[in-house]
Amino acid sequence: MYTREYLEQYPYFRETIEKEGMQGIFDQLTGVISRGHILWFTQWLMAHQIPFSFAMMDLDNFKFINDTYGHHIGDGVLVRVAQDLAAILDGIGLVGRFGGDELLIVNLRDLTYDAAKAFFTQVYSGKVLRRNVPLENCSPFITATVGCAIYPTDAQDFDALFELIDKTLYRGKNKGRNCHIIYVAEKHKNVVIRRIAKQGMYTAFSQMIRQFELVPGLKNKLRSVMPLLMEELQISDLYYVGRKNVLHAVRNSEVAEPVSDTEKLLRSDDLFSDNTLDKVKARSPELYKVLNTWEIETVCVIRIGMDMDTDGYLICAEPRNRRIWQEAECAMLYFLAKMLAARIRIDGEVLE
Repeated sequence: MYTREYLEQYPYFRETIEKEGMQGIFDQLTGVISRGHILWFTQWLMAHQIPFSFAMMDLDNFKFINDTYGHHIGDGVLVRVAQDLAAILDGIGLVGRFGGDELLIVNLRDLTYDAAKAFFTQVYSGKVLRRNVPLENCSPFITATVGCAIYPTDAQDFDALFELIDKTLYRGKNKGRNCHIIYVAEKHKNVVIRRIAKQGMYTAFSQMIRQFELVPGLKNKLRSVMPLLMEELQISDLYYVGRKNVLHAVRNSEVAEPVSDTEKLLRSDDLFSDNTLDKVKARSPELYKVLNTWEIETVCVIRIGMDMDTDGYLICAEPRNRRIWQEAECAMLYFLAKMLAARIRIDGEVLE
């Protein structure tokens, strides 16, 4: 692990140690650089215009490890991953702990997309991740999700750079975790991360129920919840397909597009979300044709129904907006779909 002699090869740490000594430089659990100093180090590099790649690693399913094996095993996993990362970065960069199960990686050598990709290929090859870590009476399999961007290629200030690694990290989680995403402007510049966090999901759900029950009729109920959905999901409209296989918009009454293959997109699932239209094109050509005409790049589709009966579909789609659909956002749309399905059975009304 890091020693005083090792750190003093970096002018930032040499100056810091001369002024303040070693106190506070290391994270007490993992032994890698503490949150404050790894962040100050990156800002020092920027102030001196020294290029580096910057990444955040978030261990996958860490709560499951803690709940299944105990927190002492979770601590052991975090220590082992941090130490192995430090070893693979020996001589080219540093590892710091951001907090919880998140680690920060500063790499001073691999400064192009291809070089960064080669570095993370090593990390995921079993040297650090995608392997069992032998600990006390267990050997949990360890994976993680990483988001990475490069200074100054991708961003010229700290806040902008950190936003990019946050964005690419969430892109990796949206893809299913256990992967690394390196920022590429043409792919990721329009990715939008939305979080339902202002008042919490309980408040959002209770508000939706109140608005939903105020008015009769399925179409009126959908219109009643639109202001809340627009604020929480940052959408301009919501679409639905009913029993007649016609796609309508909640707000724009002029939208009426025949779409008969939406069910092929979901197959046996209640939810489909992606920030490209590749799968839509392959599975549901009619829906793809409509979305592509509207220049939509991302879609989230929720089945309206109970058990095996399907009453229609809710479709969230925004033009020219390659956003990441977060779990809380999908949960909000799923909740609305279930409320609609319940009212269809209670009132006998059909969504058309």
